[in-house]
Amino acid sequence: MIRTPLCDLLGIEHPILQGGMAWAASAELAAAVSNAGGLGIVGAGNQPAEVVRREVRRTQELTNRPFGANVPIFTGEVEARLQVFIDEGVRVVTFGGGTAGPYLDPLQRAGICVIPVVASVALARRLAREGVDALIVEGMESGGHVGDVATLPLVPQVVDAVDIPVVAAGGFADGRGLAAALALGATGVQMGTRFICTTECVAHENYKQRIVRAHDRSTIVTGGAFDHPVRCIRGPFVRRLERLERSGISEPEFLDYGAGKLRAAIMNGDVKEGSVMAGQSAGLVYDVVPVKELVDRIVSEAEAAIRASAASLED
Repeated sequence: MIRTPLCDLLGIEHPILQGGMAWAASAELAAAVSNAGGLGIVGAGNQPAEVVRREVRRTQELTNRPFGANVPIFTGEVEARLQVFIDEGVRVVTFGGGTAGPYLDPLQRAGICVIPVVASVALARRLAREGVDALIVEGMESGGHVGDVATLPLVPQVVDAVDIPVVAAGGFADGRGLAAALALGATGVQMGTRFICTTECVAHENYKQRIVRAHDRSTIVTGGAFDHPVRCIRGPFVRRLERLERSGISEPEFLDYGAGKLRAAIMNGDVKEGSVMAGQSAGLVYDVVPVKELVDRIVSEAEAAIRASAASLED
């Protein structure tokens, strides 16, 4: 069995975190991942606080194991959602799309483990100094909102720069990725795209099958001109978005054009006119399986990869 300090920190069996994807990371998925031995994460997205509260309570009904919740800072009303997490006794909170510093004290006073997502060494150092418990270091291969440094060079640089556990994210979809992350010095991985393609995920079957059909060059990043880069699978909507970005459209017009498109894809299955956010790891996703089967497969693949690497060493 692979056990790292991350497992001890979070009280989990396997060093695998599920990404807190908006709309897709519901109670059903988060509970299934936690029940399988990883850390499931409820994605708050931009939902009102009381909706988030109901989702957290549903998760508690489905699992008695630790789970987390994610809030994207750029969506606003962060304090209201964080108060829900405090009130409901959520064990772990992950942040994305901004700095967690201003929200750190009340969460940690409530005994909550705080793990921000970072995409640079500088932000990792800053948050480590501010006292976060661990870091999710996400390379530009990830789906949705991305940074500009790839996972392979970013993770070991952050590992060298901080003295808290590092979780690698961006481009991971199987046990070989977990083994590689551990070799880079990370204590675990976070996977988003791979967990969408599970039977417990509420994402529409069209969305899941679009990921399954993806290949190595299926995704594209748009929004970079407005410092708002997002990785999605190519489709009619995304291609128009790409052309609009080059046309000189204003930032408010550009952002308004994309409003509601992720929900349309995930919940309604509109993979042509919706935004199918997915990482480059989509090319490694070949099937839709139950979460427990997936987690067990990832762990066994990682153990096999580590054994094979060890066997290749000469005495």
